[in-house]
Formats: sequence, structure tokens, C-alpha cells
Amino acid sequence: MKIIGITGGIGSGKSTVCRVFQLLGVPVYYADEESKLLLNDPVILSKLSDAFGPEIIADGKADRKKISSIVFNDKQKLDTLNKIVHPAVKEHFEEWCRKNSASDYVIKEAAILFESETYKFVQKIITVTAPEALKIERVMQRDGVSEEDVRRRMLNQISDEEKIKRSDYVLMNDEKELLIPQVIELNGNLKVSFTTKTQSS
Repeated sequence: MKIIGITGGIGSGKSTVCRVFQLLGVPVYYADEESKLLLNDPVILSKLSDAFGPEIIADGKADRKKISSIVFNDKQKLDTLNKIVHPAVKEHFEEWCRKNSASDYVIKEAAILFESETYKFVQKIITVTAPEALKIERVMQRDGVSEEDVRRRMLNQISDEEKIKRSDYVLMNDEKELLIPQVIELNGNLKVSFTTKTQSS
């Protein structure tokens, strides 16, 4: 199974890029969204309750706002959360890969691809980037938050510069350079690359 990791800072537009890949027939696993859903798995809920207290459960579901407030400025508690959630996401992703094994390649979208060390388990990495001011504007409009809030969230992520250094491909989503043609070209290159490697091996 050929797995492509795709990441990008908040407001970069990586979800938009993923939707284009899906339109091109490439299966996309949204790790961030799946991890949120898996929080409500009974086994995960039990572990979260043991770690952070029963107050993080409301109406039988994980209260993500309470969990976020607990781990936001506490690295040790954030590490505890990740140790509970990441193995479950990994297992879920592996099962998803088996269901999509007929595809030329699949994409795993993750905001913290590097931070979670997920990058170690993919063959290629794509970073979606955009100018900082544009990213901030997008998030402010999308989430109805202040510029200060957006900048605070950005501090918890590896910089775009560092992501780009560690990536195989970069897609610019600056609303100047057309995004869809970039994705179409990259999809073609990836298919050729993987097909060639398969034939040569």
C-alpha cells in the first residue's frame, strides 16, 4: 500500500486539496476528523475518564472543549491524550487501508503529521502552504475567532518552513496560483512514480 501524507498549517487549505484528490478518485483518510470520532469509542472514553476525570464526559460523549482546555497548556497531559488516541487512530487507519488496497495510492491527511511522527509511516509527504496573513484571515472567518487566537494555535504547530524542508512536494494555496491544476499534475506524477517503481521491482 502506497501512502501519501498530506499536512499543512492551520488555514493552509489542506482539506480543500484533499477534496480535489478525492474528485480525482484518490481515497483520503482524514486523521483529524477520525480521531475526533474515535474519542467516543467506549474503550477510549473509559481511558480518557481515568486520565482526566469523569467531567470530560457529557451525555455519553467526550467533551472536546473540556479536554482541549485541560491539555492546551500542559504538555504532559497532551502527551497522555496522544498516547490514548493515536494507537486507536493507527489501528483504524490500517483497517481503512485494507479496504482501499486496490487504489494506486491513498492519502492520509493529518495536521500534526510530523508532531505525531506519523510521517515515518508514509512513502511521500505533501505540504500545503499559504501566506501567513491569508491563513489567519481564513481561520478568523471560518471559526469566528480573533487574530490573537489564531496566532496562539499556530504556536502549537511546526512552522511551514520546517514542514516544507521535510516534504517531498509543496502545494501553494495563495489564491493566486491555481490550486486544482497543481493537484492534477501531482496526482499524475505520483501515479507514474508508483507504477514505474512497481514495474521495475
